[in-house]
Amino acid sequence: MLKSNLYIAIVLVISLLVSCQSKKSELIKVEVNNSGALRTIMSGDISSAISLDSLQNKEHLFALGAVENLKGEIQIFDGKANNSSVVNDSIKINDAYNLNASLLVYSEVKEWNTFKVGNNTTKPQLETKIFELAKANGIDTEAPFPFLIEGTITALDWHVINWKDGDMVHNHKKHKESGLNGTLKNREVVIIGFYSTKHKAVFTHHTTNIHMHFKTVDNILAGHVDDVIGNSIKIKLPKTK
Repeated sequence: MLKSNLYIAIVLVISLLVSCQSKKSELIKVEVNNSGALRTIMSGDISSAISLDSLQNKEHLFALGAVENLKGEIQIFDGKANNSSVVNDSIKINDAYNLNASLLVYSEVKEWNTFKVGNNTTKPQLETKIFELAKANGIDTEAPFPFLIEGTITALDWHVINWKDGDMVHNHKKHKESGLNGTLKNREVVIIGFYSTKHKAVFTHHTTNIHMHFKTVDNILAGHVDDVIGNSIKIKLPKTK
């Protein structure tokens, strides 16, 4: 009788392990690539890690990053570049691919699933919501994945970096203040972001699992998202079913 019970217990454990492994294998891992790293930039190396030209022929490309030598911000939405730089104390938007990047995160996404989000959603709440939606919709949250946020924001703090040549002392505060920065209010925007729990100091800062850039829908302004409160917005995740 004891041997019989032991056999049944072993079978149940094996079945449970197989079931868990099967469920894990069903998760969708979205391909995300990165070149360069925040830790490398913070050490003072702001040289080129990749040329945007090498990605120009990729279909449905979504990307964000920093221009070589930290002379602007990179944001690409479905293959269309909306790169931003500081020229004569104003923001210039460039749709060309003739740039190099010291940091770039990118993915190709053909279709997205859309989810409505409640009003006045803070950045930490968005981070939690993105994780929950991804997990509930079959995305492997142990791997990095892209997301979009679309709609009207209550407020969005932004900056476009313009690093001083020769300055070797890097920190997050100086990066935010080196170029132009400001706060958008009640504007319609599109945000490209990447979520990862395993890329801190690579393409996310140590206090967060998300890195986000934005553009206004009229293409007048684009850059890095420092903070955001969503109003009437939607989250989009890569389509898995």
